[in-house]
Amino acid sequence: MTKLEGFSPIISKSAKVLILGSMPSETSLLKQQYYGHPRNAFWPIMGELFAALPELAYDQRKAILVQKGIAVWDVLKTCKRPGSMDSDIEMASIETNYFSSFFASHPMLKQVFFNGGKAGNVYKKFIEPELSSHFSYINYHRLPSTSPAFASMNLQQKITAWKVVKQAIIKNEE
Repeated sequence: MTKLEGFSPIISKSAKVLILGSMPSETSLLKQQYYGHPRNAFWPIMGELFAALPELAYDQRKAILVQKGIAVWDVLKTCKRPGSMDSDIEMASIETNYFSSFFASHPMLKQVFFNGGKAGNVYKKFIEPELSSHFSYINYHRLPSTSPAFASMNLQQKITAWKVVKQAIIKNEE
């Protein structure tokens, strides 16, 4: 089985909010786009909250998020996973992204939102214990996964839950 490698972050020096997934899906990797699966709710949610509409070109959507102060990345740098399901990630194969230097380089990041349980659980187990107390100002929030595999919530329910990201951006602008 081939080891999968994630993407570089969507980020700017002025980012205030970080959205973390686990690892891009097979479709996302093929398209070389975060949340590239057409049924993933991420871009419809970003369209509703920030006008980063799914029908816009990928570079335009990324630019809108950057302009709003939103960064996007994944907890995992590499892993082995048959298919696209987070539950199929072979935990013995994971390599996490390096967050100490990332947060040090982006000191305005104050809020981290996990896109689903796997991202939050892996971060809490492997990354949070290694972070310096210097980063204790960062607040963490778990959100419902935007994956089409998480079907217990419809799009409107997910949008409602994800409004906390917009509230965090508005609060940072005050």
